[in-house]
Amino acid sequence: MGVFLIWYSLSKVPLNELLNYFKNANYGWILLGMFCGLLSHLSRAYRWQFLLEPLGCKVKLGNSIMAVFSAYLINYTIPRAGEVARASILTTYEDVPFEKGFGTIVSERMADLLVMIIIICITLFIQFDFIYQFFAEKFNPLHLVIGLFAVSGFLLLGFKVIKTSQSVFAVKIKTFVSGLLEGVLSIFKMKKKWAFIGHTIFIWSMYIAMFYVTSFSLTELNSIPFGAILIGFISASFSIAATNGGIGSYPIAVYAAFSLFAIPESPSIAFGWIVWTSQTLLLVLGGGVSLMLLPILNKNRKEEICNNKDEV
Repeated sequence: MGVFLIWYSLSKVPLNELLNYFKNANYGWILLGMFCGLLSHLSRAYRWQFLLEPLGCKVKLGNSIMAVFSAYLINYTIPRAGEVARASILTTYEDVPFEKGFGTIVSERMADLLVMIIIICITLFIQFDFIYQFFAEKFNPLHLVIGLFAVSGFLLLGFKVIKTSQSVFAVKIKTFVSGLLEGVLSIFKMKKKWAFIGHTIFIWSMYIAMFYVTSFSLTELNSIPFGAILIGFISASFSIAATNGGIGSYPIAVYAAFSLFAIPESPSIAFGWIVWTSQTLLLVLGGGVSLMLLPILNKNRKEEICNNKDEV
């Protein structure tokens, strides 16, 4: 899939033209974008400790940082495998039970999903006229209203059926939704909940800042509206889940979003490649160094854990 999308993006913008964009880009803005990305990852590692602390797990910040970077790198190989590896790293070097470590990762992902939904809602509010006009031109407004009522009615009917049903499938859905809500609400029961919320806002602010400041690296995008940045960011964020780390899909997602604003395809795709390449370079370097340093810096700690287990 990723290979096909890479081919597709290069069919839109020839490789020599793409390399020319890289050559003429302002790397001061690219480095600033990478710095924003770095701050978000460090904040994520620090925020993780707020979730681990109530479980009685005191983790070294260095190990938390290296686990986060290692997880990002591993996600480029097998989708979501990094989350499992991240919890496993704490089990190996900090003696944190795997299920507890993985549970905290699921909880923070719920928080991230909630923030993403808020960002989408804010974007829809800011760009309501533009989005409405776009869909009105493509579709009959009456059909949109009918479709909206139909979908709403279907969801309400489905909710009522699942709520009253005692089937195995319905029970599983209710259990999942209940656990999802419990996980999200548990954040507000934490001792340092406001610090957690503050770091969550900071992490996503840095994500958007990374995307925004990097746009200044290409002169063709210097006058791009902030609404296009938000829609491009949302589209690119979802593309990361489509392929391993957004390989191939990231530039196409940026182009698809920017095309709504009549932004030319060449600088749009080139910008997508510049953002993806710079952030991937950061994660590959950080992840590679982390995987090498983890066993070295925790050699004594791992031996201590093994000895304690032998005594037990």
